[in-house]
Amino acid sequence: MGEERSRYGLLVSAFGAVLLAVSVYLPWYGASFTASGIASAQQTDQQVISHFGNATLQSLAGQLNASLGSLAGHEFVALNAHQLFKYMSVVLLVIAGLGLLDVLLPLANRAPSIPDGAGGSSVLLGALAAAYIVFRMIDPPASQFGGEIALSLREGAWLALLGAVAMVLGGMWPRVSTSAQGIDPPGQGVWSALSGWTPEL
Repeated sequence: MGEERSRYGLLVSAFGAVLLAVSVYLPWYGASFTASGIASAQQTDQQVISHFGNATLQSLAGQLNASLGSLAGHEFVALNAHQLFKYMSVVLLVIAGLGLLDVLLPLANRAPSIPDGAGGSSVLLGALAAAYIVFRMIDPPASQFGGEIALSLREGAWLALLGAVAMVLGGMWPRVSTSAQGIDPPGQGVWSALSGWTPEL
């Protein structure tokens, strides 16, 4: 008896790599104004209007400031990884591409058995991607907005993490047992035992 890589594990890794690549272009964060950001915008608006505006413009500015106050905490735009992480998004795409090649090449081979090392690198690639994604989920890049905009997690980040974890689990999928003579079809041994049996009268 021997063991070889399971095709199901390679398929799971392939699915994870595709999901990781697609998630780069899906929304990772929802951006919303913070209370301090709204207050800063209102203060700047009032200063500009008071210096250069007339009474009518000042009245319109007052109405605008009142409406701005209700925008605090409400998402106004969605941002994906490609927009926020210019270089790391490319790294994630490269990781997904390498992981996909690592599992598809053995699957495309018509050999009766899959090489033992097939899909092994997808574990390392998926773990690297998962570590970065978890870091960005815990520490979103909101600091580059100066505290005026808050970021909340969206589905893209969760799907990216799911894809990376699937790459790792697919690479660690349990091996299947084989024999030199091949695997008997299910129930063949039972049928052989029963074929020569006759009930005693």
